[in-house]
Amino acid sequence: MITMENTNNNWIAMGDNAIIVAIGKFIKQKRLQENKSQVLLSKEAGLNRSTLVKIENGESITLSSLIQILRVLNLLHLLDIFTIEDKISPIEYARLKEKKRLRARKKNTESDSKEDIGW
Repeated sequence: MITMENTNNNWIAMGDNAIIVAIGKFIKQKRLQENKSQVLLSKEAGLNRSTLVKIENGESITLSSLIQILRVLNLLHLLDIFTIEDKISPIEYARLKEKKRLRARKKNTESDSKEDIGW
């Protein structure tokens, strides 16, 4: 019988160490799904095997090491949550609307000819 592990983590209620443990379990699960050994994954990521063992055992690693692991596992899309969207505030939008030109001005050709004296 196959049972599914509860995937609904209450991240807010979890402590930092519990979050690291959850990330480590996730990485291990994905590594095994890809049928990669720790040696192979660490080599492809350019890391020591001990770094991979650390995160899989719930120990802290550097953010750059985590990114390297995610890259090899084709999981960089998980970082999409960190995308910053440029949003304009309603006040700034109103200011831009005020500055928007409503009509074209006639070009002042008389002042242009005075400035260009043709030397």
